[in-house]
Amino acid sequence: MSLGRTSPSTTTRRQMRRVVVTGVGAVSGFGLGAAPLWQGIMNAASAVRPIAGMPSGHIDRLAGEICGYEEDAHFARGQANMLDKVSKIAVVSARQAAVSAGLGRPEFAAAGRRAGVIYGASPGQETLDNGYLDLYGKQVRRLHPFTVPRILPAGPSAAISIEFGARGPCFGTASACATSTHAIGLGFDMIRAGRIDICAAGGADASVVYGYVRAWEALRLLANDLPRPFSRDRTGIVLGEGAATVILEDRESAVARGARILAEIHGFGMSADAIDMVAPDATSAAAAIQDAMDDAGLTAADIGYVNAHGTGTRMNDRTEVEALKLVFGSDIPPTSSLKSQLGHTLNAAGAMETVATILALQNQVLPATINYRELDPECDIDCVANIPRTARFEFALMNSLGFGGLNAVLVIGRG
Repeated sequence: MSLGRTSPSTTTRRQMRRVVVTGVGAVSGFGLGAAPLWQGIMNAASAVRPIAGMPSGHIDRLAGEICGYEEDAHFARGQANMLDKVSKIAVVSARQAAVSAGLGRPEFAAAGRRAGVIYGASPGQETLDNGYLDLYGKQVRRLHPFTVPRILPAGPSAAISIEFGARGPCFGTASACATSTHAIGLGFDMIRAGRIDICAAGGADASVVYGYVRAWEALRLLANDLPRPFSRDRTGIVLGEGAATVILEDRESAVARGARILAEIHGFGMSADAIDMVAPDATSAAAAIQDAMDDAGLTAADIGYVNAHGTGTRMNDRTEVEALKLVFGSDIPPTSSLKSQLGHTLNAAGAMETVATILALQNQVLPATINYRELDPECDIDCVANIPRTARFEFALMNSLGFGGLNAVLVIGRG
């Protein structure tokens, strides 16, 4: 069947620059850095635990909250006052990625307007939640003077550009759960087209706050227990928080400066369902997957692993499997969901899963879908149940299928 391909022709693709990943950083429920993230994946561990720090009348829910982050260890008081938690953890993950890439503020400054920051747009949920509590709960008449800069959805991208002195394109993407995948894909496109040479791209989310959790409860999509993507007894989403950043570079420039190449981005696909705000569409998701593979110049047989969106809701998992069948037929590659371990990190999810996919390619290990208990006939795939698995594979897909029917897919290859 035709999936409505929109990818560049082979001739056009060959004229484009190659784009590599030279740095990765993460702030997750497993700790600070890509190394703790990978260790948690290798251990098939869970970062999901009872939510801490809720106000009186608290919520009896599980979430994948970050651990190991202490604000005073990373920010001077003046800088901290200007930023919401979401921007702070974005900056911390971006610093890690830059160190991993062997880049610092002098290198970003030297690149001038050829260095960009494209990051997931994330409002300061902690600031918003505290503000509503002050206004309506405590009857406070005046909010914190930096409330507006703290709640700006473009806060994370702006904070990273200030941190590095990056003067090129800087903006936030907003596409629900596909937000940070779109950010990385657009950074890839801009470098490939020659518009910029370096890009810090990714996403952050710090939405495990009282009001936002209550909003998710009202939607009736939160799980009754642990996240169990693809398992027949799955009951829904478990929320998470975190930040992840990748440093993208023109391959020729990266090689010239002696950078260590961690992975290569080969393709990017996007689509919109244009049907429903919350119910996903398999045909549209399949089109984004096919576009990403066409963009990379690859076939279904080349893909050795799929890092799935895999939220753990009945409808999403079933629809994603249907989309994979439209592309791969009966030969769907091993497929797993990081959300089983970290929860759904929302605006950060695509970036976190991109970092996990890069680490999987480097180490030639397939991450597991933990908490899996029972085969669902509608999700009859190899979901790498419960235990990571060694494998040999050169290319992987990373799927993000957001609310509103907003889909983004990356094809990532070994460095």
